[in-house]
Amino acid sequence: MSTPGLAAKALTSLTWKTWVQMTRPGFLIITAVACVLGLATARVSDVELHVFKALVTVVLAVLLHAAANVLNDYHDALNGADEVNNQGLFPFTGGARLIQNGLVSVQQTRQLALTLLWFLVPCGVLLAMVSGVGLIALGLAGFFLAWAYSAPPLALMKHGLGELAVALTWALVVIGADYVQRGQFFIIPVAVSLSYGLLIGNILLINGFPDAQADAQVGKHSLVVNLGPRLAAVVYLFWALLAHAWVVWGVRLFIHPEAALWGLVSLPVSLWAAVVLWQNATQPQCLKPAIVLTIVAAVVHGLAMAAGFLFLYGL
Repeated sequence: MSTPGLAAKALTSLTWKTWVQMTRPGFLIITAVACVLGLATARVSDVELHVFKALVTVVLAVLLHAAANVLNDYHDALNGADEVNNQGLFPFTGGARLIQNGLVSVQQTRQLALTLLWFLVPCGVLLAMVSGVGLIALGLAGFFLAWAYSAPPLALMKHGLGELAVALTWALVVIGADYVQRGQFFIIPVAVSLSYGLLIGNILLINGFPDAQADAQVGKHSLVVNLGPRLAAVVYLFWALLAHAWVVWGVRLFIHPEAALWGLVSLPVSLWAAVVLWQNATQPQCLKPAIVLTIVAAVVHGLAMAAGFLFLYGL
């Protein structure tokens, strides 16, 4: 692994705007929302929120997501997936396209990912020192999934496990944001995180439709490649329904606070997206509205539950 100094030197020829573009900033909102949801699950348990630690949590989680995005672009450049992808719906699928457009090199992409990771490790340790050692386990799990999703030898995205890995990763973000405030593990954030994680998994699932041809060409076995577009669309609907059904079930079992039912406002958006996906599953170039709806559904779901917790139980 390169040192931080070498990594920084390789990036000095790039502008700040280019660095930001390399991280695919449009997707980072889903991590910020996951953190807000985790903070809300802590508050609903009458935990007093520590504002500075909350801000640090959001920044570090967003930067880890950014590092994972850059790392994914690096490995997709190596395996050729982005190079052969002429069906992607930019900016949603097909990577940041900066390497393919000649704006950055493969090496610069690698060095940005390493620079972010070199920064995150000590910051994460410091946050764990003031929050609890359990945060180290969550951080290690997050780092592992960010690496294992793209990088060989695991390359989970090549073995039909990418969508599940992404769902688990964002569930961990919710749990981690709660842990920083609470200082211990608790059932409520774990339960609440599952529905949000499933809806985030659906973002990657639907993004796999435009990329399926290129993915199959380079041996990336997404659910769309493995199952075909029609069956993958059924899985999408199942995950959307399961996410919302789990909220209802969790409330009935007194696992979720009752205010979690606010998250059901995203169900019509998810169903709308599922209908558009089914209608255009074999015409991926027509899926941009469904992709946008999928992102909106996840964001609305997380923010609505957080708002319910904070409104009913007090800021």
